[in-house]
Amino acid sequence: MRPSTGAKVLWSELLPHEFKKRQAECPVVYLPLGLCEPHGQVSAFGLDTIKAEWLCEEAARKVGGVVAPSMGYHIHETGYHARWLEDEIGEENPHFTGIPPAVMLHLFLYQLRAFANAGFSAIVVISGHSGGNQRDLRLAAEAFMKRVPVNVFVRSDPELVEGRYEGDHAGAYEISQLMYLRPDLIDMEAKALEDQPGSGGRLALAADAVEASPERGRAIMEACLDSLCREVEGMKTGLRPSTHPPIDYATVEEIWSEVLRSARDWTTAQPWPGQAAVSRNSRWKPYERYAPVNGEAGN
Repeated sequence: MRPSTGAKVLWSELLPHEFKKRQAECPVVYLPLGLCEPHGQVSAFGLDTIKAEWLCEEAARKVGGVVAPSMGYHIHETGYHARWLEDEIGEENPHFTGIPPAVMLHLFLYQLRAFANAGFSAIVVISGHSGGNQRDLRLAAEAFMKRVPVNVFVRSDPELVEGRYEGDHAGAYEISQLMYLRPDLIDMEAKALEDQPGSGGRLALAADAVEASPERGRAIMEACLDSLCREVEGMKTGLRPSTHPPIDYATVEEIWSEVLRSARDWTTAQPWPGQAAVSRNSRWKPYERYAPVNGEAGN
């Protein structure tokens, strides 16, 4: 991990008195979400996490609050992801950090519990991995808010700039973002490796990635940041650190039972309407339709 620059905002780097001061000034905690997954031969695996971290850290510096440790595992494989993976990755090993929806959502509730018990009154969740996952996170957050007096705001970065920029996967939008944030983690010349045996091929790189630029990335990230800061500014007005009694495990498990009862409605559990079926012999076929069974996929 590189040393942070500017004001200290990372929970992991704050001393107790620094934490208390920042929380008293702005009782908002940020949770960056992402995962490692291929964005072509040209990009580092952690693009999704890196952009979520940048947005959370910069918003905390501008508006206030504390940035929680990042979550570098996310929902992939299941539901609509399965056919997408067959089309974009094929039978190659994607080397990603995907976990099942039930595992992600159950853990997410315990993350929310940790933040509420630490005294935060508002929780901002920014996911650099999008496409539908954020809808299930919002479903879990809504169930949590019914039982706990805390405000939970969940958005993917493309949702922050909806109507201005269109998100993508490893295209001009995302590759531009990383060109701006971490140019050392982009090598467009590595695209030539697609044709080498054993390389993994295209690895989901979009055709318009050649149109990416640091300037475009800066415009996208600054627009995302402006939108996020406006949301947090409005959210933090009148907020005070929470004095709610500690939430115990039993309460979280009751909330989880409610979320679990809606599993058939999870966005990540089913293919998109009209989406082509996964090929019978594809490695992704077992994940096309998901039902939680002890936290694992079942058909």
